[in-house]
Amino acid sequence: MSTPTTEFAIGSLVYARGREWVVLPASDADLLVLRPLGGGEDDIAGVLPSVEPVRSATFTPPEATDIGNDRSARLLRDALQIGFRSSGGPFRSLAGLSVSPRPYQLVPLLLALRQDTVRLLIADDVGIGKTVESGLVAAELLAQGSAQRLAVLCPPSLAEQWRRELSEKFGMEPQLVLPGTVARLERGLEYGQSLFERYPITIVSTDFIKAERRRNDFLRSAPDLVIIDEAHGVAADDNGRGGNGRTQRYRLVRELADAPDRHLILVTATPHSGNDGAFRNLIGLLDPALHDADLASLSGRKLLAEHMVQRRRGDIRTYLGEDTQFPQDRELQELAYQLSPAHRALFHDVLSYVRGRVQDRTGTRLEQRVRWWSALSLLRSMASSPAAAAATLNTRAASAGADTEAIADHLGASEVLDQVEDDGTDGNDVAPGALLEEHTDRPTERSTLRQFRDRAAALAADPTDDAKLAMLTRQVKKLLADGFEPIVFCRFIPTARYVGAHLRKSFKKAEVEIVTGELPSEERAQRIDALAERATGGRKILVATDCLSEGVNLQDGFQAVVHYDLAWNPTRHEQREGRVDRFGQPADVVRALLIYGEDNGIDGIILDVLLRKHEAIRRDLGISVPVPPQSDQVLSALLEGVLMRGQQGEQLELGFGLEDKAAALEDEWRSSAASESRSRSRFAQNTIRPDEVQEAVDAARLSLGSPGDVAEFVASALSDTGAILTNDARGFSADLTLSPVGLRDALRAPKDTQRFVPDYPAPPGSAVLQRTDRAVAALADYVLNSALDPQLPASARPARRCGIIVSREITTSAVALLVRFRTHVTMPSRGGEKTSVAEEARVLAFTGTPSNPTWLSREDVEQVLSARPSSNIDLSVATNVVSTVLAALPGLQPALGQQATTIADELREAHLAVRRSARGDRAGTLGVRGLTVTPQLPVDVLGVYIFRPAGGLQ
Repeated sequence: MSTPTTEFAIGSLVYARGREWVVLPASDADLLVLRPLGGGEDDIAGVLPSVEPVRSATFTPPEATDIGNDRSARLLRDALQIGFRSSGGPFRSLAGLSVSPRPYQLVPLLLALRQDTVRLLIADDVGIGKTVESGLVAAELLAQGSAQRLAVLCPPSLAEQWRRELSEKFGMEPQLVLPGTVARLERGLEYGQSLFERYPITIVSTDFIKAERRRNDFLRSAPDLVIIDEAHGVAADDNGRGGNGRTQRYRLVRELADAPDRHLILVTATPHSGNDGAFRNLIGLLDPALHDADLASLSGRKLLAEHMVQRRRGDIRTYLGEDTQFPQDRELQELAYQLSPAHRALFHDVLSYVRGRVQDRTGTRLEQRVRWWSALSLLRSMASSPAAAAATLNTRAASAGADTEAIADHLGASEVLDQVEDDGTDGNDVAPGALLEEHTDRPTERSTLRQFRDRAAALAADPTDDAKLAMLTRQVKKLLADGFEPIVFCRFIPTARYVGAHLRKSFKKAEVEIVTGELPSEERAQRIDALAERATGGRKILVATDCLSEGVNLQDGFQAVVHYDLAWNPTRHEQREGRVDRFGQPADVVRALLIYGEDNGIDGIILDVLLRKHEAIRRDLGISVPVPPQSDQVLSALLEGVLMRGQQGEQLELGFGLEDKAAALEDEWRSSAASESRSRSRFAQNTIRPDEVQEAVDAARLSLGSPGDVAEFVASALSDTGAILTNDARGFSADLTLSPVGLRDALRAPKDTQRFVPDYPAPPGSAVLQRTDRAVAALADYVLNSALDPQLPASARPARRCGIIVSREITTSAVALLVRFRTHVTMPSRGGEKTSVAEEARVLAFTGTPSNPTWLSREDVEQVLSARPSSNIDLSVATNVVSTVLAALPGLQPALGQQATTIADELREAHLAVRRSARGDRAGTLGVRGLTVTPQLPVDVLGVYIFRPAGGLQ
């Protein structure tokens, strides 16, 4: 790329197409990449100087007739600061984002910037904001040039959510690489080109890319920055336990990590699932030394702490004095039902059949295992719904085609059990099969199964006698009456359809949607969005399978979870409830209802052995940990033992010997939980001290403004443009009917009314009083642009570029200059030097005369600016005084240039501070060595404001 001409240097102001633009770093002598003054990233344009007239431009100096008051001066300063897209703080990316990170979310970023090659495990609890934290690291690495391309590997169910997060919050344009999209993406490739070379930002299905053919292509052209979401699903142990899918994923990520210069960010809420070998393989991706390190030793803990961030809600709820709102309470309730006579009769007949199949010891050991899994499939479907039972009785058992016992057990478990630590949830909600080849040779057997199927189908066709469904209907009615909109989680697709159809008939005034694994992930998101739009102002119910239980954010629209079917893994329950119980949930209380059958023969075992034990451990130790890995084997043994005994009665119960197995499982579970609790306190992030985070926050806010500045600015700007503000419990609403048309168009407020709240979570349609909110940014742009356009009427320009403030709180006259500084930041990167432009607004003030000024310290300037006006002066007198100062501005440029150099030095030091290594305070890391920061001169003077003591000017 050629060097830009001196006339059109990066960061300079040019005039083209009837407006003023800022020259961006991607420009060269032949093509100027420009951002309109006061515009955003969406307004960037390319201009050919050889074709279109382009000339250098500077800000028009203020005019003495453009006089306002103290309030209008503050508005201009705040609008300038809020409108920046390239900050002068220590981070290159922060000002251009559409998210305002909370202080605790900066900790992973600070930790990452201390590493030459970023290897980071973000293991914060569910709902804290790991996506934002990893996105902040990625955005900064891309902005400073340490990375050129990014790929996010995640379960396919989370791909669309990642696309939205990166697009809406981080301004990226990611491409989804999924089975349904890859053919379209590959059509536009050049010969020999990989789609990962063509598209710099991609979101990739981990299970799609792990296949041999795709894996090799990906490894050849993989980006230099990779985020692995739900990273616990890639960590196989050394014995390959966890299934073939996990082994393939681990092999892929292991080979990605083997490239020493590749940045790798692992994201998971459950880094240690009870399998120490898998955990060591996971952290070994960060640093090979961690695989065999003694993590109980000081050196081992210190090494891991350099790469790992793990915090609970309590650790960050109040961090650096800033509150983060989570729901205050999760109300849990167990609700029991008893089968109706018709359902009980069918269940008992099926249970007798199942017992006979399990107790049949004829045939090979393989045939016995296949019969066991077929029987368990039928039992679980019966407990779910008659619709699921009918589907199971129409489907061949997956284990029926197995060649060995191990394969039969793997296929059967993947159909029936909830193995959340292996293959995720996509495609795992299909009703399991129960039919075997041997049934074709036994007419009596075939007839029995057909009768079961027909009876189940008849019950499904007429759900009026379904006690479980009646219980759900009553509870949903109560939830809606109490203001809770629920997600009803079902285990199988036929059950979800059955439940959804019934709820649609029962709640005709509510919107009901059904989302299952049959739908591609992008269509699931579209259906949920459409549900929210249809239910605006009304009520909505979402019926879903566990395809929505992991990683999906549903807190904006729902406040309750109903477990219609018990999960056979407590982690799945925690994941379901985590969809609504997370940061951003507007409700103070969320509800979780668990529906179980007292007499269906199976729910009692699941409750006693797994779910209640999990809740007791969580309550006792304060953390949720996954059930130990052998729980599936223990659960299968318990169920098989109960069925083998042939016990009569309505509810299966554990007997002597089986209680011992359950107790042993609980003992190991509690031991694992205690170990995890110690681990969390041991590896909680403490290499980044709070004072270091505070320093970074202060440096960013000095450039970008504080939350209090934003709130004051928005209220003042709206009031001064004719809006009528009405306070409410959480913020205020602005009636824009009398505001200028340009402002109403910029805000795009529905019905010319916009509500503002101080912080997240925000009610639907509300704007948040943060600089990154779209409505706040639009307001700042309007105030700045209108102030620079003297052709607009005074009523449409709430900010003024000049003013005289008379106050009893000052004793010496001072002149304050609102100055915009532009600084060129050149950082070395793997692709060569990368230059960006940092913008910063400062108010400089001096006493004395413009020809002999005495510049005030920053503290003295703030004291002057805080002075409250006490009287007005004659407009003609004010105009004459301001004219005198404006005429002297050219003579102040040398002093302003010195200030610009000082600010550039401060900016360089801020960059160094956040990147200094914890290992010996080493400042020579990549991205710091060779860092240069130079000011662009002359500086822009946007406003001139004169402060006089009361009585000093008549």
